[in-house]
Amino acid sequence: MNRLATIGYETDTQGGMIGRLKAADVQMVVDVRAVASSRKAGFSKTLLGNSLKAEGIDYAHLRPLGTPKAGRDAARAGRVDEMREIFNAHLEEPEAQLALAQAIDLAKGRRIALLCYEDDANCCHRQIVADRIRERLKCEVVDL
Repeated sequence: MNRLATIGYETDTQGGMIGRLKAADVQMVVDVRAVASSRKAGFSKTLLGNSLKAEGIDYAHLRPLGTPKAGRDAARAGRVDEMREIFNAHLEEPEAQLALAQAIDLAKGRRIALLCYEDDANCCHRQIVADRIRERLKCEVVDL
């Protein structure tokens, strides 16, 4: 059975995060941020993708699996239940459904890690995405 990973970089460096990915034998990072830029050095889309590639890890950004602005605002304010409600509604939209199907297909063939900012997966929408993939593939989910 293939395992699915999730990872946050809130308190890590790019090198530290890549080290965790390699230690877990992750083959591909699936970026589930709505906005794949970061004020944290090394985590903007192009630089992160190139750095992962240099370490033998593929990268894909599935923007439709990111949290809408209202959900991000709720999460920043500590209203996690509200964020979950907003994100679950967002996941019913056609574009998000297509991106979720793509993530499921990617997870079938190799070990992927869903990437977002928050350290605690329980407070992040990536856990919701991971749960949906787990329901479909019956795979184990581990937060790195």
